[in-house]
Amino acid sequence: MQRRDPHEHHTTTLANRKITEAQLDKTDRRLSYGRLLLVVVFITVAWAAFWQGSISGLWLLVPSVAFVTLVRIHDDAIRSHKAASRAVEWYERGLARLEDRWAGSGETGERFINDTHPYSNDLDLFGDGSLFQLLSTAQTTTGEETLAAWLLHAAEPLTIRTRQAAVDDLTGRPHLLEDLYTLGADTPRKINSTSLVQWATAPSLLNGGWLRIVASGLATGFVLTVSAWGFGFLPGSVPFAVLLVNVTLALALHRSVSRVLHGSAEPSRELGMLAAILGRLHSESYDAHRLRKLQSLLDTEHGKPPVAVRHLDWLLQMHDWQHNIFFAPVAAAVLWGVQCAAGVEAWRRHHGPSIACWLNVVGEYEALAAFAIYRFEHPDHPFPELVDQADRPVYDAEQLAHPLLPREAAVPNDVRLGATPQLIVVSGSNMSGKTTLLRTAGVNGVLALAGAPVRARSLRLSPVAIGGTLRVQDSLLSGRSKFYAEVLRIKRLVEIAQGSVPLLFLMDELFHGTNSHDRVEGAHGVLEFLVDCGAVGIVTTHDLALAAIGERLGDRGTNVHFEDHLVESELSFDYRLRQGKATHGNALALMHAVGLDFASPNRNT
Repeated sequence: MQRRDPHEHHTTTLANRKITEAQLDKTDRRLSYGRLLLVVVFITVAWAAFWQGSISGLWLLVPSVAFVTLVRIHDDAIRSHKAASRAVEWYERGLARLEDRWAGSGETGERFINDTHPYSNDLDLFGDGSLFQLLSTAQTTTGEETLAAWLLHAAEPLTIRTRQAAVDDLTGRPHLLEDLYTLGADTPRKINSTSLVQWATAPSLLNGGWLRIVASGLATGFVLTVSAWGFGFLPGSVPFAVLLVNVTLALALHRSVSRVLHGSAEPSRELGMLAAILGRLHSESYDAHRLRKLQSLLDTEHGKPPVAVRHLDWLLQMHDWQHNIFFAPVAAAVLWGVQCAAGVEAWRRHHGPSIACWLNVVGEYEALAAFAIYRFEHPDHPFPELVDQADRPVYDAEQLAHPLLPREAAVPNDVRLGATPQLIVVSGSNMSGKTTLLRTAGVNGVLALAGAPVRARSLRLSPVAIGGTLRVQDSLLSGRSKFYAEVLRIKRLVEIAQGSVPLLFLMDELFHGTNSHDRVEGAHGVLEFLVDCGAVGIVTTHDLALAAIGERLGDRGTNVHFEDHLVESELSFDYRLRQGKATHGNALALMHAVGLDFASPNRNT
C-alpha cells in the first residue's frame, strides 16, 4: 500500500483542522449571542403578556421552543469545536514527534516503573523521554496498561504476527487513528477503567428487579386513580392514599436512589466516551483477522455498546427532569427518581459484566494504534522477521538505530548475534557510544517482541528473554551497594538463561564496582557460563583486560570497538562500530578538555 509522506500529511491536515476550528469558534460565539438574544426576547414577551397584557402568554412558547432548539444546536457545535481543537492538538503532537520535539509531553507511564524488572529501567521504557511517552496516545487506562504489558512481556511468535498484521491494517487508516484520540474531547480526563468496572460490577444498592415493577405499578395506579377521581368514578381519598404510599416509598428509598443516580453520573460520561470509541471502531471494515475478532467481541446478547450506553444516558437525563420546578411535584407522585434508579440498576445487571470486555477491546485497539501511528510516521521502519526455530537464538540487525534519538544523532550499526558469535564485547573510551549500543539493541528487541516496527534496515529475531545491567542502583534503605545490586541482577539473568527461552543479555561495564582482578575473573566466569547456556548478548567495557574474553571464546565471541578523535583539544566521536579491540582510552583527554590538567608539584619542568 502506497502511503503519503507523514510530514506532508500531518502539515496539510493540521492546516485544514485549524480552519475548521476557527470556523466552529465563530459559530460558537454566534450561537452564544443568539441564546442571549432569545433570553431578551423571552423577557420582553413576558413583560408584554403579564405586565402590559397586550399579547397572549402563549407567545412565550415561541422564544422558549427556539431557545431549547438553539441550546441543542449549540451543544452539538461545542462538541464539534472541542473535537476540532483536539484534532489540532493531535496533529501538532504528530509533527512534534516527526521533528524530534516530543519529549516532555504526553503520558510518561511512570506508574509502570519496576526496579525489579529485568530490562524496564535499563531501556528507558517509562518516564520522561521514554519509549512509552513516544508511543502512547491512549484515552483509557486499559489502553495504557495494555501497551505497557506488551513492552514488558515478550509475545509468542504467532501473537506477534497477528499484531503486525493488525498494525499494518490500522496504519492505512490515519483518520481512524485521529478519531480514537478526538472522540474523547467531551471528557476532561482519561477513562479510569478500574473505577468504571468497579461501578459496573458493584452489588446492587436497590433490591432487585421487583422494585421497578412495584414503582411502575404504583405510578400507574396513581395516574389511573387521579383520572378516575377526575371523572367522578372514585372519591378523592383513593388517589390521596396512593399518593401517600408513593411518597412514603420515595422517602424510604431516597438515600439509596440518590447514591445510585449521583454515583452513575461520572461513569455515564466515561461510558459515553467509551461508546463513541466503540461505535467508531465497529463502523470500520477490517482486513486483519485480529481486528475483525476484536470487532466481533462487541456484539453481545444485550446489544451493541453504543445502543446500550444511549439507554443509560437517557435514564440519567430523565432523572434530571425532576429538578424542574414544574415537574418536581409530578415526579414525586409517580416515583420518577425510584424508577430511574431502578432502571440504572437493571442496566448494570444486564451490561455491567460486559464493560470489562469493552474496555479490553478498546485497550487492545489503543495499543495497536500506538504501533500503527509509529509506523505511519516512520514508513521506513520495517517489521522484524521472526525466526521460530533455531539452534541458537538469533538477533541479526542491519543498520540498527535507537528509536528515541533524533535523526541527526542516531548513527546506525550492524548487530549480529547467533551461533557465531554468541557474545559481542564492545570496548572503547568514555562517551564513545557503548551504552547507547546496548540500549539500541534492547529497545528494538522490545519493540520487535511486542509486535511493533523497529528502527533498522532489517532485523531477524528469534524468541528471547531480554535482560540487562545498564542501570543498576544502590539502595540506602536496604543497605545494598551498587556492586551487590549488580550481583543480584546477574544472578537473576543466570536463572533466566537456564529457562526455556534463550536469554539476550545486555551488560554495561560488568562488575566495575570491584578490583580489577576480581572483575576480570568474575566477568569471564559469568559470560562463559551464559554462553554455555545458549544465551547471546553484548557486554561493554573500557577495561581492555576484560576484552580478552572475546578472544578466549573463539568463534563464539568477537571484539568490536568505538573510536574517538582528539581535534583541536576537543574529543569527537563518530559512533561507528569497528572490528577488534579498542587501543586507547580518553579519560586523561576528557580531564584535560574540562580543565583538569594538574601537574605534580614534584614534577621537574
